[in-house]
Amino acid sequence: MGELAKLTGLTIRTLRYYDQIGLFSPSGYSEGGYRLYDRSDLPRLQQILALKELGLTLEETKAILADPGYDPLEVVTLQIARLRDQIGRQQRLMRALLNVSARMRAGEQPTVEGFAQLLSMMNQSHESYFAERRTSIDRRLDRLGGWLAGEAPPTPQEEERP
Repeated sequence: MGELAKLTGLTIRTLRYYDQIGLFSPSGYSEGGYRLYDRSDLPRLQQILALKELGLTLEETKAILADPGYDPLEVVTLQIARLRDQIGRQQRLMRALLNVSARMRAGEQPTVEGFAQLLSMMNQSHESYFAERRTSIDRRLDRLGGWLAGEAPPTPQEEERP
């Protein structure tokens, strides 16, 4: 289990919690009671993390994955669309900043309209950043949920992980 935690960036505590709530259970258990995961478990974990990244709660994720009509390809398609959107926004912002930089080097001042457009683009970029931070905060809340469920509190190393 430690290897899966390292591979995914999740904590062992999070994997335990996912098992406890029936979201992501291991393929088996060792004689000592350790959770054992194999390659066949990875697609489900990828889907869980993708749905979480898209902003769904763990309860919503569990319900979606339990739906007989669920199509994993749809989640991958949503991730691709989201990534394309983010890349497009970043590329537009880069072009706008390069344009402003070139004009400033030529001694021109940005127009009010150009400056307003640049601020709007920067704001969209910041909104995307804060949405990603929300995902990080959600992970921390998951860890806190594990602690509230009676598990040991997170170690300082676990607290530092996003």
